[in-house]
Amino acid sequence: MTSATMWEIEDVFFNQGLGAICGVDEAGRGPLAGPVCAAAVILPKHLEIPGLTDSKKLSDKRRRELFPEIQRQALAYGIGFASEKEIDEINILQATFLAMERALAQLCITPELALIDGNREKDFGIPVKTVIKGDSLSANIAAASILAKVSRDDLMLEMAREYPQYGFEVHKGYGTKAHYDALRLYGPCPIHRQTFLKKFYGGQ
Repeated sequence: MTSATMWEIEDVFFNQGLGAICGVDEAGRGPLAGPVCAAAVILPKHLEIPGLTDSKKLSDKRRRELFPEIQRQALAYGIGFASEKEIDEINILQATFLAMERALAQLCITPELALIDGNREKDFGIPVKTVIKGDSLSANIAAASILAKVSRDDLMLEMAREYPQYGFEVHKGYGTKAHYDALRLYGPCPIHRQTFLKKFYGGQ
């Protein structure tokens, strides 16, 4: 996908007279451990950052190269987390919205529209438009996906030092065979999502 087509969604709204448009995306809805992270980004109109696309399509090395570039060039950005305890208390969807809310609250510019990856939305106090596969279609959402993914990965690398027996540095909390093996051996640690482990323990 060329850089120009990554602005097609934003262009629809720019052509309606809107100014600041932000992209919002999350990382870490699926893992068994650690927080969910969200980012909100407002890029300058039609900014081209070579290689900008959905974070899942990029190598870790490439994401880490783009991360400071996005921070440097963005007009505004915010990064928010919702903890594993909040996920257990209010469920993963609501915790994801909470992380998004925290990311949006950090923006130094109030966006006129938030483009949110996926098909679920809530009232953030600003107009919202959901975009399915938005991280592959919108420059702002793609930028947010990279900030969220790298930020969460970094936090899980810290957690790996605190709880070395689980291999968080490799799987970042996702339910890999090695992670399930470690859970059988050591049981859960304080950053495991208890609600995500019910099925695992129920099936033992």
